[in-house]
Amino acid sequence: MDGAAHFFSPHYVMEDDTRVLDVPEDYYITDAITDKAVAMIEDAVAEDSPFFLYLAHMAPHWPLHAWPEDIARYDGVYRAGWDAIRTARHETLNGSGALQANWDISARDADVPPWETVEHKDWEANKMATYAAMVDRLDQSIGRLVSELKRLHQFDDTLILFLSDNGGCAEFMAEDGWAQFYPDLTHDGRQITMGNVPDLAPGDACTFQSYDKPWANVSNAPFRLFKHYVHEGGISTPLIAHWPRGIVAQKPVHAPCHVVDLLPTILDAAGVTPLHDLDGHEMQSLQGESLMSVFEGKDWTRENPIFFEHEGNAAVRLGQFKLVRLHGQDWELYDMEADRTELKNLIHGDRSRARDMRRQFDDWAQKTGVLPWDVALPRLLAAWNLESVDG
Repeated sequence: MDGAAHFFSPHYVMEDDTRVLDVPEDYYITDAITDKAVAMIEDAVAEDSPFFLYLAHMAPHWPLHAWPEDIARYDGVYRAGWDAIRTARHETLNGSGALQANWDISARDADVPPWETVEHKDWEANKMATYAAMVDRLDQSIGRLVSELKRLHQFDDTLILFLSDNGGCAEFMAEDGWAQFYPDLTHDGRQITMGNVPDLAPGDACTFQSYDKPWANVSNAPFRLFKHYVHEGGISTPLIAHWPRGIVAQKPVHAPCHVVDLLPTILDAAGVTPLHDLDGHEMQSLQGESLMSVFEGKDWTRENPIFFEHEGNAAVRLGQFKLVRLHGQDWELYDMEADRTELKNLIHGDRSRARDMRRQFDDWAQKTGVLPWDVALPRLLAAWNLESVDG
């Protein structure tokens, strides 16, 4: 029910309309969600029915919880530190062709200290190892689902779309922050130590930690900023699309797409016309564009802009240009093909383009009911009974 939960002992999981209060000793939410997904597909196949499955895993969101055997695979992997690993990742991305161009890497975030100055290096490395173990278990889980599709002879005819919802999360799990709203005890009564406590090894059921801003800076390499923001580090995520009978094998496609494109794509793939009304109620028109032409190996150019707004951070992507701002700060303009790491602000030399994109953003914000963050935040804090966004 919440945005995150304890992986071994969740307190906010629902089964249909009933809260799950008891879990087995070997419970781990990533495994449990996939178990349920497999069972749903088995039921659909048994009924000879087409199926749509939205499989929303919680991993790798905090808290840092993973099986010991998964963590062990990454023991020592991150002891070189975030500076060296971030640089190495950027070089690997450039060498693999995963990026559209060899963009310069953004600087280490201003709030992240140099690795050589860090006091608790082993603990920091263990946090990232645990995070990697969570991703590893997620990978195993998706692999198990794919195996089941093959066993059930559904694999060739199933369109799989895999992506994350945002960039790496830089949230610090302070004991007096969001952690205070989670239970202090596991289902079997063990005490949970809340927060990023140095030298307390992350991973088991009695901890509740996050991997924090330095490692999120690594996850988002080579981009700037993190989840919550709409610079590329907060919104950029690769989409993996797989459909043996519907997708032409090809190299990575760099066309800018958005989650609003997924529903039109799925309807297009299924040969379904979008509904305009349902039981006499007018349906909201779809904002996205089908990606089927991309899957078929055709040249595809987005017709409409992509708009973003989150907690006052705003952006509009139109063609190869992106207009973006941090809440309360000036707008910035970037050429995403030449400089997707957003290092060369072009706004002073191209104010006409910036004004036009700003106008389009303002029109979109008005039509969709975007509230100014200075208006929305007090209402949210009152609803949550919080003094600040930190708890």
